[in-house]
Amino acid sequence: MTASAKGMEGRVILVTGSTGGIGLETARELVKRGAQVTIAGRNAQKTAQVAQEIGAAGTLIADLSELSQVQRAAEEFAQRSGRLDVLVNNAGALLNTRQETREGIEMTWALNHLSPFLLTRELLPLLQRGTMPRVVTVSSGAHAMGRIRFDDPEFRRGYSGWLAYAQSKLANILFTRELARREPWLHANTLHPGMVATGFGSHQGGAFSQVYRLVDRFSLTPVQGAQTTIHLAADPVDVTGRYFVKSSVATPQPQALDDGAALRLWNLSETQVDDVLRGRIPGRTWPDILAEVRRVTGA
Repeated sequence: MTASAKGMEGRVILVTGSTGGIGLETARELVKRGAQVTIAGRNAQKTAQVAQEIGAAGTLIADLSELSQVQRAAEEFAQRSGRLDVLVNNAGALLNTRQETREGIEMTWALNHLSPFLLTRELLPLLQRGTMPRVVTVSSGAHAMGRIRFDDPEFRRGYSGWLAYAQSKLANILFTRELARREPWLHANTLHPGMVATGFGSHQGGAFSQVYRLVDRFSLTPVQGAQTTIHLAADPVDVTGRYFVKSSVATPQPQALDDGAALRLWNLSETQVDDVLRGRIPGRTWPDILAEVRRVTGA
């Protein structure tokens, strides 16, 4: 066992988006190092197969784009485990057309940002009971093109799949910075995994898919792309609220260092997730609702 692998025996870890790509390779390596890894996925059969293949301690089945399922998954995990040592927020998507979840939230914003925000918030009590607790959130160098559209984070106007993705990856970094500020006992860091050949975006169809299939030919393997995530989950890391590239601290773009924006984003995110969980319609004003009613009824 290498020096970096020491101390992982018995550590309780939850990895989202772990049935393929860098999430799978992260989970696989952490299991090899002796951790008790629970993998989260949408498809029960596939998730069970992957868990058996890598020797995971358990599975958590949920569609993490739906916040009610995120909350249920956190409750289910809490019922099973008395603590959590490491949470790896890895699940994400890039969509070339605007889609909404069944809860009425734009899919990229829901899955890439609100989901890890809520999951982390709900699991904080378990993390407080953990040993050297950590939250690792997979961001991207795409944050460089991101801006938080506080007046329209769901891109109801002028949707761009790439800009929605870039915004969500910027949100990952800002969320992590504010989390580290609020919870100084917790090591919370984020990372850019590199351009990884995981088929990410290749299922979208048309020119979008063709570009991603071409990019994949020149990208890192999932094993290579998982290394920074594994480093932050398993190796000695004495900083918090930082952004990592190639397993080293890096400086993100200036908009990712705006602590005022981080606080504003936190407050916006809390409002959105709480509205959804209370059955409200997020992001829609009464004029929006009336316009939708008129469109549907023809009134």
